[in-house]
Amino acid sequence: MAAPGQPSPQQMAQMAAMQQQFAAEAARRGLTPEQFAQQQRDQLTADAAKQGLTPEQYIAQLRMRALQAHQQQMEAQRQAQGSPQPGQPQQPGQPGQPGQPGQPGQPAQQPQPQAPQPAQAQQQTHQVPVQPGQPADPKAVALANFLRSQNLKPRTCILDGQRKEMFKVKRAIRAIESPAYAKAAAKKNSLLPPVTDRASAENVFKLLPLSLLALRVSKVDPHEGHNHAKPKNRVKGQWTVKIEQHQDVNPMMHYVWLYEGPQWKQKAMAAAVVAGIFAVVLFPLWPVMLRQGVWYLSVGMMGLLGLFFAMAIFRLILFCITVFAVPPGLWLFPNLFEDVGFFDSFKPLWGWQETKKKKSKKSKTSSDAKATATATENSPDAASATTTSAETTAPANATPVKRDLAPRVEEVEE
Repeated sequence: MAAPGQPSPQQMAQMAAMQQQFAAEAARRGLTPEQFAQQQRDQLTADAAKQGLTPEQYIAQLRMRALQAHQQQMEAQRQAQGSPQPGQPQQPGQPGQPGQPGQPGQPAQQPQPQAPQPAQAQQQTHQVPVQPGQPADPKAVALANFLRSQNLKPRTCILDGQRKEMFKVKRAIRAIESPAYAKAAAKKNSLLPPVTDRASAENVFKLLPLSLLALRVSKVDPHEGHNHAKPKNRVKGQWTVKIEQHQDVNPMMHYVWLYEGPQWKQKAMAAAVVAGIFAVVLFPLWPVMLRQGVWYLSVGMMGLLGLFFAMAIFRLILFCITVFAVPPGLWLFPNLFEDVGFFDSFKPLWGWQETKKKKSKKSKTSSDAKATATATENSPDAASATTTSAETTAPANATPVKRDLAPRVEEVEE
């Protein structure tokens, strides 16, 4: 018996036979096994490019086809052997059946051992049969365009080393059941299938994996099984995913977009970049007036940049002077380097430096307000006790102020 993690003798024999067949095929073509393997890889890459897929996606399609063909072959063998279907009684008097005598002079056939089917293959609930190699359904393309325009709260993930957008099934189903979908199906796009209930919405969503526009994925750890430590530059919340073999429809499952939508924007940007490069290269051939205009524009931009640096240095010098002369210091354009818009960076014109005491006082005031509101919600007596303690701690010479001692509930932000 083979050790765990090591191939069995039968598997090793099969691998050796496959290697011999591969070497014989390479010798028949007059190539070495390495050259023949490289030729096969090039052919695989070319076939994947014809279908607009990556080699990894094309290999996944081929594996899916082989698995479906194997399942059909096993089903045909089981029907040919006359094995009873689940839930049907066995017909008596058939030769070769276990427990029944065969024909005279012939031994009873032994039942063939069937390969155990995985649990996911046996589960047929909401399973979507993917049809690789088929052109995309226009209805599926219309649905993909609609969902891409909706806010599905997508997340960035890594699939085969490329960045893709991932979304949850429940948000897509919610968008399909929304009034916006009904309005788009009635007026804007007649290709969108009608939706009447939850089951029809799920059937409409199944058009995406059927046309390979979006496929179900699951999270994987790319460093699983490695002895090295996890890298420190990993992006938090960014999954590395793989495509699942069985495309099910469950609200909590994740799907990744393989459909990128119309490419006219990318083509227009590429054309603009090429035109800009040609314009820069042909700068000596420009008219004299145009070249002078570009020179004046560049000088003006450099002047504005120098003016900005001069203003930044001047405001720093002004602050250093006023921090001793008129504390706590005066800032010219206090929001100049804040994370705000361009015009908001120059508003207000000037402002005083905020001290730590003011900031701590603000935070303490907000925390006291939250504590008082929480105590008021829990018990009115606690609120009155807090008010009484505040009155006793007040100085003796303080002017009495009429206060409303009735407990009040304040809203506290989460």
